[in-house]
Order: sequence, then structure tokens, then C-alpha cells
Amino acid sequence: MSRRKICVITGSRADYGLLYHVINEIEIDTSMDLQIVVTGMHLSKEFGNTYKRIVKDGFIISRKVDISLLSDTELAISKSIGIGINGFAEVFYDLEPDLIVVLGDRYEIFSAVTSAMIAKIHVAHLHGGERTEGVFDEYIRHAITKMSHLHFAATDEYRNRIIQLGEQPNRVFNVGGLGVDNLKKSNLLVKKDFEKSIGFKLGERNIVVTFHPVTLEDATAKDQFQELLNCISELVNIKIIFTKTNSDTGGRVINTMIDEYVAKHENSISFVTMGQLNYLSSLKFVDAVVGNSSSGLLEAPSFNIGTINIGDRQKGRIKASSVLSCLPNKKSINGAFKELYSNRFQNALKLTINPYGNGGASEKIINIIKDTSLNNIIKKSFYDLKDLHIKDAL
Repeated sequence: MSRRKICVITGSRADYGLLYHVINEIEIDTSMDLQIVVTGMHLSKEFGNTYKRIVKDGFIISRKVDISLLSDTELAISKSIGIGINGFAEVFYDLEPDLIVVLGDRYEIFSAVTSAMIAKIHVAHLHGGERTEGVFDEYIRHAITKMSHLHFAATDEYRNRIIQLGEQPNRVFNVGGLGVDNLKKSNLLVKKDFEKSIGFKLGERNIVVTFHPVTLEDATAKDQFQELLNCISELVNIKIIFTKTNSDTGGRVINTMIDEYVAKHENSISFVTMGQLNYLSSLKFVDAVVGNSSSGLLEAPSFNIGTINIGDRQKGRIKASSVLSCLPNKKSINGAFKELYSNRFQNALKLTINPYGNGGASEKIINIIKDTSLNNIIKKSFYDLKDLHIKDAL
């Protein structure tokens, strides 16, 4: 019996970090052949050439698909999607994978799945069914769901939403969040080693700040991020670790603002990419994740720390009790910080339960991929909800 060829697509430091243990499980499994295709920010010097991290981890990159991230305008990103579709078409023709594994909702992943659909290649989609109503990733995620054949959701609610989209229930699995899985498997750094690794001394209070553009709003990134900077510049006895934004529309202006802020404030430091180990280790020592990164919802609750979730980028995602949502203005952000450091909230953090599970997702995914027959699943039938009454919706 031939070994099943599994091709994992990764486009950024973020999805690679989540996919790491899935990739490792595939590589060590004797029933599967691992293929890795890198694209997107991995291949950009501006975003840290993070494909080198994959090589350093001991994995062999099968192919690279450069989608030319020279600008973050709407026009440039639309062109990048087209370049990606062309590039992945050629890669899949050469590699002939039995199944591709993708995560999330980024436009480079949309390119890969579109090419796979045309080539009649099976698709396993991780972290589908979620909602992020402030960004066009929301549309991309659900579009990828409709082009995929196996679905691995992080909660029951997300699983149900995938089924609501018409996917067969026996191909939709709640495996929990991969972020939780990663932190359970990682040997995180002690404080002294962490400080040495990032070249920065922590203080009495510490926060990690990650803020991305809200891509379904017009030109709000600069103004919203300035509101956040105005707020944190007034905080006393606090150290700030910035992680820079990705290649979304409007992201570069935020990165420029971070550079300017750090140059003037010795209590801050910034990173294009911290690396998975450093980032997860930072969550042991900070008081909160601040901004609008999914990490504040997926991983931070497992550390019993707070999250200040600003604006609409993560609107619709399931949130733990440790998440404080606020508007993208200084007054609202200030209020969230006041609540964060209140005795009531700090005591409540000890009881935080992460809604994304307790780990084990990667093993569950691999076992299902291995044991599921791929015969006759390319042609998908739409699953209609049995209790849906059209007359009730009219």
C-alpha cells in the first residue's frame, strides 16, 4: 500500500507556529510522506524570511510559492492572490499530493485551496467555522470551508457552524485549538533565559502588544493604533513588547508607527517575529496581550492572564472570561486597562477556563487524516439541517 502524500501549506510565522506539531507528527509517521510548501510572508525579507525557521527546525521545504508582497494595497493583494493560484497550480502538478493541509483564513491560503480544488486534490482545513467580522478573512475562511473535504474545528460551536454551511457532520471534527496544543508541548523559557533571548529586561508590569488592521474598514489602522499608543504612553512602570503586523492592507503604517514609538521610548522593544518559543514564553511573564491578535483569545487564557481586545477584528470569536473587549479609542482602552489591573479582575483570572480545550489537537488531526478514506469524497453533497423550516425564517 502506497504512503499517503500529505502537503502542508504555510504562509506566515503565525500559522507555522500552530502547524508545527502537525507537521512533526506527519514526518515521523511511517504511513505518510510529508511535503511542505511555503509562501506569503515566509518568503519576504521585510517580514523576516521566516522560512529559515522551518529549515532550522529540521524540516525539508518541498517548494516555495512567492506571491510578491511588495505592497499592502487592495490592488497588490488581489494580484498576489492571482500569482498564488498560478504558483500553486504548478506546485501541485509536480508534487501530486493526496491531501493538502491548510489552516485559517489568509488570502495566500485561499490561493492554494483554489488551485487544489481545480486539480481535484483533497483538502483538510484547520480552524474553520470561526468568526472575525471585522476583516475579509471572515469571507475567505468560509470559502475555504466550502472547498475542503475534512474539517478540524476548535470548539463545538465552530463545528456546528461548519455543518450549518452544508458540510457532512461525519467529516467535521472538534479537536480543540492548536495554540493550546503548542503551549502544552513546549518547554517554555524561564524568565532569565527569556530576557536574554530577546535582549530586554522585564519590569514590574509588562504587556505584549499586537495590533493588525481591520481590513473591512477604510483607512482606520493609523488612527486606531495611534489611540492605543496615546494610551500606553501614559502607563506608569510598564514594559512593552511589540510584535509587528502581517501583510494585511494597511499593515505597513502600523509597523512604521511601532518603529517610531520604540525609538523614543526605552521601556519598549519590537519584533518582526519573536519565534514561537519566545512568544509563548512571553505569555508567562506579561500581565496581558493587548491589541487585536487572535492569540489573545486562543492562547492567552491558558496562562491565566488578561487580554485587552480592541475593536472589531476579532468580533464574533468565542472569548474566555479573561478577555476585556473595548472600542478603538483612548477612553475605552484606558477603561480596559483600569479593569485589567483591578483586584477583582486579577483574582478572577485565576479561574479562567480556555474555551479552546486542553491540548491534544495535533494527534487527533493526524489519526483522523490517517484513518479516513479519501475515496469518493471529492464530489460533495450539501448537508441540509433537518430542523430548518423555511417558513420560520420568512
